[in-house]
Amino acid sequence: MNIQAILVERFSTALAKLDAADAAVPVSKSTRPEFGEYQFNGAMGLAKRLRCSPRDVAQQILDVVDLDGIAEQCEIAGPGFINIHLSSQWLAQQASRVLADERLGIETQPQQNIVVDYSAPNLAKEMHVGHLRSTIIGDAVAKALEFMGHNVLRQNHMGDWGTQFGMLLAHLNDKLQANEVAETALSDLEDFYRQAKVRFDAEEGFADRAREYVVKLQGGDDACLALWQNFIDVSIAHSEEVYEKLNVSLTREHVMGESAYNPDLANVISDLQAQGVAVEDAGAQVVFLDELADKNGKPAVYIVQKSGGGYLYATTDLAAIRYRKQQLAAHRTLIFTDARQALHFKQTEIVARKAGFLAADEQYQHCPFGMMLGKDGKPFKTRTGGTVKLIDLLDEAVERAQTLLATRDNDFSADTLADMANKIGIGAVKYADLSKNRTTDYIFDWDAMLSFEGNTAPYLQYAFTRIQSIFNKANVTLENCRENIVINAPQEKALATKLLQYQDTLEQMAHEATPHVLCTYLYELASLYMKFYEACPILKDDVSESDKASRLALCALCSNTLSHGLDVLGIATLDKM
Repeated sequence: MNIQAILVERFSTALAKLDAADAAVPVSKSTRPEFGEYQFNGAMGLAKRLRCSPRDVAQQILDVVDLDGIAEQCEIAGPGFINIHLSSQWLAQQASRVLADERLGIETQPQQNIVVDYSAPNLAKEMHVGHLRSTIIGDAVAKALEFMGHNVLRQNHMGDWGTQFGMLLAHLNDKLQANEVAETALSDLEDFYRQAKVRFDAEEGFADRAREYVVKLQGGDDACLALWQNFIDVSIAHSEEVYEKLNVSLTREHVMGESAYNPDLANVISDLQAQGVAVEDAGAQVVFLDELADKNGKPAVYIVQKSGGGYLYATTDLAAIRYRKQQLAAHRTLIFTDARQALHFKQTEIVARKAGFLAADEQYQHCPFGMMLGKDGKPFKTRTGGTVKLIDLLDEAVERAQTLLATRDNDFSADTLADMANKIGIGAVKYADLSKNRTTDYIFDWDAMLSFEGNTAPYLQYAFTRIQSIFNKANVTLENCRENIVINAPQEKALATKLLQYQDTLEQMAHEATPHVLCTYLYELASLYMKFYEACPILKDDVSESDKASRLALCALCSNTLSHGLDVLGIATLDKM
């Protein structure tokens, strides 16, 4: 159910009758209730073309547009805006229909194969706070795309290759020779990495051994590959623990390490050379990009192979594009990394299109995000200035939620409180991030994110439980609330209108890869529900049975929408709080 799409279609038909079928159809939500629910703002743009004043054009449009049964009133305002007041009866009919639909009236889109590349930790280190945004933003977008009917191909582009692994494998081998088991040796990846680095920098002969391991690894030595696989298995287990705690949908089967593309790297270079896209420069293979030339006309340089023959991230990313095109038949690729890599992915796309690795109709979207900052406005760190492990951050969130719940009167069991703390704490961290526009930096603030007031996960979780308490008091289930909805009060109309805008919200999120759009929608929905709840009694003795049934049905639709929206974000709901 997409009200805006319906209105656009009706106004497009009207413009065609005025010989303006090619004109823009700017239909938008109204910003104030007295202006109706929607506005058409195209009359000003057509005025010169139709040689009339904007208000006269607006009147001509109103004379031919068919909104019978949809709008109860349309009015011309200001220089030519058309305010559209939707019919309460029509809204009630549509809301009743959506309530009866397990998909909430949301139509699927034409299916595409869409690769979503996100999380991407380095297997030489444990996941830290820098991986939070990529993981949860990418997962929310993947879930939204999946619900909209697309075939989503999750790809976790893990760093599992490179010269650093020689150092790590040499250190791991020594640990195993000393009768340690891999799981114990790698229980703290950060500590393991530091130990290996100290030995590499200071221990005589260790650096040479590490370089020998690199050669063995790249040469396919069986013993070395077994060590490497051992390292990867334990490292992935660390990541899986974080994914489970975060309630994201990534699993081991989605891992696509850099090493997976090794067999195609030489082919990438030879294909670029054969097409004249890559040329030799100072012994290296480079692509000169006139499209990104500086102000003096000097082209940007994109290196695809080092002078010594080594490959780079650029080579691997081009091979990934080829794999996704040839093996996955991807129509669209979304890559979630921080904004500092924006230039790299722009260059990669240009090179891939020059070489024909990407067709003109295949989308390649780098979706950059800003940084998580501390209250001092600097990158979020521990008190000692170190990197914050993601698992530690999540554990602290749960502990803080437990402390918060302990201050509130309740008679819940210890197990129930522990479950609540987990859902509230993890949800708070995720929502605080997801609710911010992904392209901006944001300040990490424990007090703000765990508040039960404002645009936070606890507020939305509490709003959901408020609805459940109504059903408990009424002694009915959501499934039994299927009465036709009737709209009389303005609060009922506002709530029904917002509920019917859910598809529009999901479509925008899926198109722009912006979960904050869904967060804003859910917060506005919960806020409108609270106004409806205060203004429209449900279970009071003087409420008629028909009003009670209708309002319970609106509650059910609101509950279903909140639950589904939070599930898309990977945030758990609670029946009681």
